Amino acid sequence: SSPHLVQVRERIRINGQPISKDLFNKYFWLVYNRLEETKARQLGLWGCSLPWVPAPRVVCSPCSAWQDPAHASMPAYFRFLTIMAFHVFLQEKVDLAVVEVGIGGTYDCTNIIRAPVVCGVSSLGIDHTSILGDTMEKIAWQKGGIFKPGVPAFTVAQPERPLEVLRERAQERKCPLYLCPELDDFEEGCQALELGLAGAHQRSNAALALQLARTWLQRRGCQGLGELKEVPPSTELLGGPVPLAPAFQLTDAMIQGLRDTEWLGRTQVLSHGPVTWYLDGAHTTSSIQACVRWFRQAALSQDKPHDGSEVRVLLFNATGDRDTAALLKLLVPCHFDYAVFCPNFTEVSVANNADQQNFNVTLENALTRCLENQRTWTRLLEEKVGQDPWLPSPLR
Repeated sequence: SSPHLVQVRERIRINGQPISKDLFNKYFWLVYNRLEETKARQLGLWGCSLPWVPAPRVVCSPCSAWQDPAHASMPAYFRFLTIMAFHVFLQEKVDLAVVEVGIGGTYDCTNIIRAPVVCGVSSLGIDHTSILGDTMEKIAWQKGGIFKPGVPAFTVAQPERPLEVLRERAQERKCPLYLCPELDDFEEGCQALELGLAGAHQRSNAALALQLARTWLQRRGCQGLGELKEVPPSTELLGGPVPLAPAFQLTDAMIQGLRDTEWLGRTQVLSHGPVTWYLDGAHTTSSIQACVRWFRQAALSQDKPHDGSEVRVLLFNATGDRDTAALLKLLVPCHFDYAVFCPNFTEVSVANNADQQNFNVTLENALTRCLENQRTWTRLLEEKVGQDPWLPSPLR
């Protein structure tokens, strides 16, 4: 889970639960000290180099800057946690590790597993453009970097050209790529599958999860996985250049898994006294659109009371180089009474939790971004209603 909501331990889970504080402390210092030893050996080699030999230059990963071994540092935050996660999984002897990439795929620090059991690419969106590229095709190329020779991979319905890029990447890497059927194809008769995650967009995620789970179970030699359903000839070519994987009869455990799935911070409803919070981590245009559909269904299905006893407030925060103007424009139809733009900082923590500290940006930069978002929101509302939204309506 990246980023974490409350505690960094959320990023490394075993059986769905964040590892304990004791385990985190144990493995953090074990990995940290081991890396410090490695750094010390590097410095020792540097000190022994002959004066007429050119100084060696090393690079940590394809996306990092060239480093002088004399100034070698610890891996960056996400890389350190990735190394630590792999170490935890190995030491704790897990049966299965589900690893999500950080950003992209090709150059991501998680992409060091040479022979995973199966790979999956969910619905593509425009995000992290400074690293992945500014088009869906460039992003698809990066995402396809996780494909491995002979390892089956699955994806969901994508726009035509990005899907073609994924197919080309799979061919390059000699990876069999399949398109997931719709979740409807897994449903028996008129009985709809119940998902623990709200939002229609989660149906494609569920279909992908089913294919990944079945592939792993097959590799383990598990029996009673349910019969494969024949792919009707009329749907065989729906995926265009990518063959459609067959649906199959779901086991009771799979049905229960879909129903019991939780993802805190995504389409989550929290009631706290008179206030109901609708939380979602959407940060791309496609995910914001999905968020708005969910919010309208969950919160706007009933008219507001006329006595003013209910107000709708947007609490908005965005980080990185995202086009917040495009995101905010999609939120205008939700008819918020007020909007609050906050920085990604916590000044007071009841639990005195250092996990909430943010060292990537300064408070001044974050507040400047909030002011920019506020101006954008005001401008969008002015364009909609033809006046400053915070002024009283003109007398007629």
